[in-house]
Amino acid sequence: MLSRIRKLKAAGVVGINNRNRGYIMPHNPRALYARVDDKVETKRLAIAAGIAVPELYGLIHAVREAKDFERMVEGHKDFVVKPAHGSGGKGILVITDRRRDMYIKGDGHALTAAEVQHHIETVLGGVYSLGGQPDQAIIEYRVKFDRVFEAVSYRGVPDIRVLVYRGVPAMAMLRLPTRSSDGRANLHQGAVGAGIDMLTGATTLAVCKNRRIEEHPDFGTPLGGLQIPGWPALLLLAARCHELAPLGYLGVDMVLDAELGPLILELNARPGLGIQIANGRGLRGVLNHIDAAAPLPTAPEARVAVMRAYYEGLTEAPVPL
Repeated sequence: MLSRIRKLKAAGVVGINNRNRGYIMPHNPRALYARVDDKVETKRLAIAAGIAVPELYGLIHAVREAKDFERMVEGHKDFVVKPAHGSGGKGILVITDRRRDMYIKGDGHALTAAEVQHHIETVLGGVYSLGGQPDQAIIEYRVKFDRVFEAVSYRGVPDIRVLVYRGVPAMAMLRLPTRSSDGRANLHQGAVGAGIDMLTGATTLAVCKNRRIEEHPDFGTPLGGLQIPGWPALLLLAARCHELAPLGYLGVDMVLDAELGPLILELNARPGLGIQIANGRGLRGVLNHIDAAAPLPTAPEARVAVMRAYYEGLTEAPVPL
């Protein structure tokens, strides 16, 4: 165990205590947390800034309004229900089709309108919200992921997590749903995390349940060398999110929609550290580089250039941690 800790420290891996005390507490003012913890507020800020997000079909505030979801989704065969203050993908209901009066989930299970309404009421009760507080239910557009991910994603929508430090994209990974994660792109639930080369946008190493893997656990397809389309634009989009919520340590979750292109799903004021294991690199080096570059430029393109300078100077390839 001691040798393992020494190895991680030598690799510049940031631990949870160091993350909290060294980065989150100094750079993330509590007053700004509402901008990211409330997905409705995040969506509003993004739209105002001209950043694309999944279309909002409706917002339900109270139990007496839960039955109104049928009116909100009229004309839409598919949609998503999610808690406004949820985390970790909990409480998200994805409807992929409608047949007569039934609502079909991604796994083929059919729900009645009453069952969908019950789920919404559960969301409103705060079962999935941060701190268990009463919540709101968001009804929105269902993302149709880009076909480039078809062979490496089980049912759900893969997303791209970019860690943005002081407005500079610092590290990224592709999160891929699996059977074990029940189609959710959440590492704690069994999704795959694939590191992304920050210069090229191609996947490198991959991890699932803290175990290094080379193939998707359900399909056996290779996980390395997958090229993320439009990578430079995605980096710029992540950098721009610093203006929406000027938190110094920020997780930006994006998806590539087959029809609409890049969309911002949500922002996170407490992004996890598994991104280091997925990339085979510690965060400390790039975070120190960004700190040393102060004062940082205001233009997002120039902040992306700060990141590029760091990774262009690296000589070591990523290694399993």
